[in-house]
Amino acid sequence: MSLFRREFLKMAGGGAAGTAAGVILTPGAVAQVAAVAGGGTSPVLDVARFGAKGDGTTIDSPAINRAIEAASAVGGGTVRFAPGTYASYSIRLKSNVALYLDQGATIVAADTPEGGAPNGSGYDAAEPKTAWDAYQDYGHNHWHNSLIWGEGLENIAILGPGLIWGKGLTRSDKPSQVPGAGNKTIALKNCHNVVLRDFSILKGGWFGILATGVDNLTIDNLKIDTDRDGMDIDCCRNVRVSNCSVNSPYDDGICPKSSFALGYARATENVTITNCYVTGAYQVGGMLDGSWKRWPADTRVTSPTGRIKCGTESNGGFKNITISNCVFDGCRGFALESVDGALLEDITFTGITMRDCANTPLFLRLGRRMRGPDGVPVGTLKRIIISNVVSYNSMSRLGGGGIICGLADHPIEDVKIHDLYMEHRGGGTKEMAARVPDEQEKTYPEPTMFGDIPASGFYVRNVKNIEFSNVEVAWSQSDARPVFSLNNVDGAEFFRIKTPKGLDTPVFALNKVEDFKVAGSRNVADTQMETVVQKNL
Repeated sequence: MSLFRREFLKMAGGGAAGTAAGVILTPGAVAQVAAVAGGGTSPVLDVARFGAKGDGTTIDSPAINRAIEAASAVGGGTVRFAPGTYASYSIRLKSNVALYLDQGATIVAADTPEGGAPNGSGYDAAEPKTAWDAYQDYGHNHWHNSLIWGEGLENIAILGPGLIWGKGLTRSDKPSQVPGAGNKTIALKNCHNVVLRDFSILKGGWFGILATGVDNLTIDNLKIDTDRDGMDIDCCRNVRVSNCSVNSPYDDGICPKSSFALGYARATENVTITNCYVTGAYQVGGMLDGSWKRWPADTRVTSPTGRIKCGTESNGGFKNITISNCVFDGCRGFALESVDGALLEDITFTGITMRDCANTPLFLRLGRRMRGPDGVPVGTLKRIIISNVVSYNSMSRLGGGGIICGLADHPIEDVKIHDLYMEHRGGGTKEMAARVPDEQEKTYPEPTMFGDIPASGFYVRNVKNIEFSNVEVAWSQSDARPVFSLNNVDGAEFFRIKTPKGLDTPVFALNKVEDFKVAGSRNVADTQMETVVQKNL
């Protein structure tokens, strides 16, 4: 060890054993630090040694950034936050550096002065406008105007049981109108080998986590209680999201995207999302403080979001994605959306429970909004397996099972749906059953885009090769609509479909259907037909 390094470690309060300011991190934390920083001799630097007060009033981001720079200067290490409240503007990450938040440590996004922060104070300025800004929402084009950000980095981590509170962040999509404002908690661009683990986020601004072009990303055991998106995983590869809880009543909970924000189309691929809880049912903060406060009856929180969704930005595509063992509670359902030319392929969704879905539980949409460069062809949505799903008390007017809707000239393909129990509120009318929804080819993808759905269970339109087996659809009150409505479908097989006893409405409403088969099902005889112009069964 060089004399400089030895003296630096002594000054910083760190050592080869991984201590700082007399506090020894847990063996697990030391192992994480060693793995991130590349060796057991990495220093652990307490931000207090660099001038951070942790009193909730002093702006500590200059001291925090000095500690990060110091760790980077010796090849990497861990920047530690002891218990305290660290008011901060932008914190700039560096390669081979981890942040560790002790129990009782809180990083607070400082308020931006009314009218903005002049002379470069406040949060870092957003990057200049690009030629492709119009292809996705403002927030997806900018990363620097954030509480914590990094670009072009490797081997970085944010760890520990502490809290990041985006108190002073705006949730607005136009933060540039206020100089020095920030609107994201954590923003990462073009990074690899990233670990985010064990901390909590309260009120994360527009995005709790925005990861764009990040490869080898691990997000584990986070609790996010926020008033817009929980986490957006955009144009990322090899991603593991596990054991996370997200309460985000006003926007999406866990949202893979594939925008044009990098200036080119890049797929989000090789992703697993497992053992997670997503909800929009609780007041912001009610999950983290353990009160689980529901919204008051006079509060307008229409159709709370909080879901898992692939889209809506969908230029690059989604490939090889598995979502398993997750709980949806008081939020919108699961969505797969390709509307900007994305290839959305090879997706599994399995082992899911859903309660009180605020719209249809399952939404698969292939459209042609085509928000992106000219000349890009319509995308694909194919090879999808949905299995072992229980849904209870979902909204019924948008279909108590799901909407699967492609384009007449670009159908959704190769979908298998099996072992589902879908119970909804019912109450659908004959007028709803008679509707023929508009195609809405260029509309923003959302289940409400079609209006009331003419099916009590599943609305399937413009699809090639779809299979349902061991699926039960039930309701709490009777429904006058057919259970399944199929329109322009080529290749549809149904096996062991269970509908309520004594059903006095059709199980199937078929319109322009080829190669249809149903067998072993309640309330409908075994039937096989090569071509159907229009028929109810």
